[in-house]
Amino acid sequence: MIDDLYSARLLKLAANLPRVGRLTDPDATSEKVSKLCGSRVTVDVKVEGDRVADFAQDVKACALGQASAAVLGAHVIGASLAELETTRDAFRAMLKADGPAPEGRFAELALLAPVKDYPARHTSTLLAFEAAAEAVKNAIVSGGER
Repeated sequence: MIDDLYSARLLKLAANLPRVGRLTDPDATSEKVSKLCGSRVTVDVKVEGDRVADFAQDVKACALGQASAAVLGAHVIGASLAELETTRDAFRAMLKADGPAPEGRFAELALLAPVKDYPARHTSTLLAFEAAAEAVKNAIVSGGER
């Protein structure tokens, strides 16, 4: 049911997006776009080793994409590349293959489990985590810490 999808808790998350904006000197940037709905997420990261030291996001997405980005923004500082990739993969499996919700610092993504019943919404819901994992990987590959 659509009411389960847009719960008051989810809408509150979407309305209180943390770490909004852009970094002035990021180690890497990644932008992801949903071709279906036009949602767009751009993330900037600074890394120390393989961990996120600073993060900013510019999110132009539906409430589902904003809620996902809110969970990311609230917990991303200190996350490692491996943790972001594991979370992204578990989140994707939760939506597309009825897998369990991600665990650890991003466990709040369980709130988005009802999205699994709306395949057209999967891409926009995953954008922030796709962009964050890619940006951190690119920052590490390019040497990070400028």
